[in-house]
Amino acid sequence: MEHETKKGEKFYLFLILLFFYLPIFYVVLFSFNSSKSLSHFTGFSLRWYERMFSDRTIMNSIGYTVFCAVIATAVSTLVGTITAIGLSKSRKTLREAVTQVNNLPMLNPDIVTAIGFMLFFTSLRIQTGFTTMVLAHIAFCIPYVMLSVTPKLRSLDPNTAEAALDLGCTPLQAVFKVIIPQIKDGIIAGALVAFSMSFDDFVISLFTTGPGISNISIYVYSNVKRINPTINALSAIIVYVITIVLIIVNVVPAIRDRKKKKHENELEAH
Repeated sequence: MEHETKKGEKFYLFLILLFFYLPIFYVVLFSFNSSKSLSHFTGFSLRWYERMFSDRTIMNSIGYTVFCAVIATAVSTLVGTITAIGLSKSRKTLREAVTQVNNLPMLNPDIVTAIGFMLFFTSLRIQTGFTTMVLAHIAFCIPYVMLSVTPKLRSLDPNTAEAALDLGCTPLQAVFKVIIPQIKDGIIAGALVAFSMSFDDFVISLFTTGPGISNISIYVYSNVKRINPTINALSAIIVYVITIVLIIVNVVPAIRDRKKKKHENELEAH
């Protein structure tokens, strides 16, 4: 009976993984299709990749997306980390109040946040464009950074910073040499989440951008109602990049740990 239960669990797990990864495999496969067909594979070809790289609109969209994501990630990571560190040393009432406010952008539907940003920029008579889109991305990325960093700060010994100050560190040195090294995993996780949220965003970008400025999501949406196999090539390249990054993130630490363990074993042998 227990054996049959395990087989059933494995079967359901297989179906779930198939449901998640089959569409990705389908997109990658048809990015190499020689024809425009999205249902019949007629032969292997790189024509859609060539057309994608020669299409100025697609390349501009990629440039805006990456540039916006990098700026939003850098600024939101810096602001979110500093804010989280400051709140960890603040009074409980202030900390809880800011935490509740910080949760609002994550709990709000994207459409509500997008309309709010649009009305805000319109009321100030700010011309929407790349700058307003970046500002909106920074604003909704900061809460995710704070959410990643705060648990790391709570796990720290509260006397660590005070000990550093007693030993001669300035407050700034205590932050950069004592606190940040201990919470770097949370900062990196927050930065990765911020980059992913900014890179993937569609609704907020659509409401805060201006004429001639579109990211990948907006470009894909504008072409979704007509057959455009270059979108398959674009999606496939994103899959390749993410796969390479995941491999590096998982393999490099494993290699480093193996070398460290080997070195320790050699020292013990001597």
